[in-house]
Amino acid sequence: MSALLVPPGRVSQAGDRGTVLRPITAETYRAFLASPDGTALGAGFLQCPSWADVKEGWRAQLLGWGPDPEAGALTGVALVLLRQFPGTRKYFAYLPEGPVADWSDPDVDGWLGPLLEHLRRAGAFAVRIGPSPAYRRWDSALLKPLAGPGRRLGDILASEVDPLGTAVAERLRARGWRRCGGEGTGEDGDAQPRHVFHVPLAGRTAEDLWSGLNQEWRRNVRRAQKEGVEVVVGSAAELPEFYRLLGVTERRDGFRLGRSLAYYERQYAALNAEEPGRMKLYVARHQGEILAAHTMITVGRRAWYQTGASADHRREVRPSNALQWRMLQDAHALGADVYDMRGVPSTLDPGERAYGLLRWKLGTGGQVVETLGEWERPMGGSANHALHRAFQAYLNRR
Repeated sequence: MSALLVPPGRVSQAGDRGTVLRPITAETYRAFLASPDGTALGAGFLQCPSWADVKEGWRAQLLGWGPDPEAGALTGVALVLLRQFPGTRKYFAYLPEGPVADWSDPDVDGWLGPLLEHLRRAGAFAVRIGPSPAYRRWDSALLKPLAGPGRRLGDILASEVDPLGTAVAERLRARGWRRCGGEGTGEDGDAQPRHVFHVPLAGRTAEDLWSGLNQEWRRNVRRAQKEGVEVVVGSAAELPEFYRLLGVTERRDGFRLGRSLAYYERQYAALNAEEPGRMKLYVARHQGEILAAHTMITVGRRAWYQTGASADHRREVRPSNALQWRMLQDAHALGADVYDMRGVPSTLDPGERAYGLLRWKLGTGGQVVETLGEWERPMGGSANHALHRAFQAYLNRR
């Protein structure tokens, strides 16, 4: 990872508020994330400085804004990934699930304006962001009985519509941002999942988590225990076996992540160098053989189940249920407020293969959360608009 920084002393500032934006060090950035103000903003792992070391082919900037960013007086931060458009000195700027900002601030221009101006000066022809507020939520108990042929999440009245998410979407739209993939319920155009699955942990006991599982899940966890499935936290040494099982899972379930073993080894090393234990590999063994392996990442008061892999044989001993139950318990013990099981499809049609993943996660008793998704805007000027269209076509070809 190589940093692309504007020269020292060049800052962006929003007049009346005195909000200064400039590049900051990884140490200053991490200190903010660990502070009470930073923790309250709930940064995800894709906005940690270490994520820049995971992504190849991108240059990175660490930015902070506030009264005095260099002294650590911050109100928000952003990891910006920049990919150069071939044959030009222009960049596509991507803030995965970022920036880490107070989206409830009605004066969004006070910090978003300086950010865009900084990126324009850095050579960005377009910017993509992933605002953190949720848009809609559906409880598991609501969705399971309503599954049926041709049905999708958007057909079901949500359990909750987040007013903040609605307000942020309106503010972005008024400022020329466009939602990637359009305004429907599909995910086309988003690099990160638009629909995710959350299991709330705050204020719940371990007994509450157990009773929140449906009967099938509890039965499967007990079956794994009875069959002698052993769940342990592994190490980097088990990553090759995890990767082999991931290939088995991709072929069985009909998807392709397109990641290499080196990618997961780099991710494991980078995240744990930033904070020991940030990324863990859980493995489930039965009769001495690893039958399943799942990764978990923790940042602040949030935990994520990132990637799961399992064998085709001996599935009747339910290693994946055993893994998830252990990971849920560990996330709860670490003080996480939410266990994020990451992406789920928008289909509620049992006839579609993808529905199986949603059905499995619904059994934990959590919620499907529709995020605001990702939003893009060109940086102004006909040349940048043309580059933006050409870059989208370039990505589609790749």
